[in-house]
Amino acid sequence: MIYKFQSKADSDLFMNVGPAQRILSIIGKSAEPQGIIEPAEMPAAIAALEAAVNEEEQARSAAVESATADGQVVSAAQPIGLKQRAWPFIQMLKRCQQADTPVVWGV
Repeated sequence: MIYKFQSKADSDLFMNVGPAQRILSIIGKSAEPQGIIEPAEMPAAIAALEAAVNEEEQARSAAVESATADGQVVSAAQPIGLKQRAWPFIQMLKRCQQADTPVVWGV
């Protein structure tokens, strides 16, 4: 399943089910087939996503430091994380908040 987030203030944003459900969970929304994020909810949603991204980045840095301290070889390649998945959604929320327009999906 693919989620299609839509708003009159921005282009459509398509997201696979796994990342979409994770992002919706972080902002306190149910991963229902249909939903809406009102402009009044957007500041809290943006803050929650940015906090989750920072938390994941700090955990990843701590794990790399720990592995390096233990003498393990750490790969330079970084997996795709929440930062890369959430960035387009955060940008969409910011533009929609500025335009006072909701974001909907499944309609």
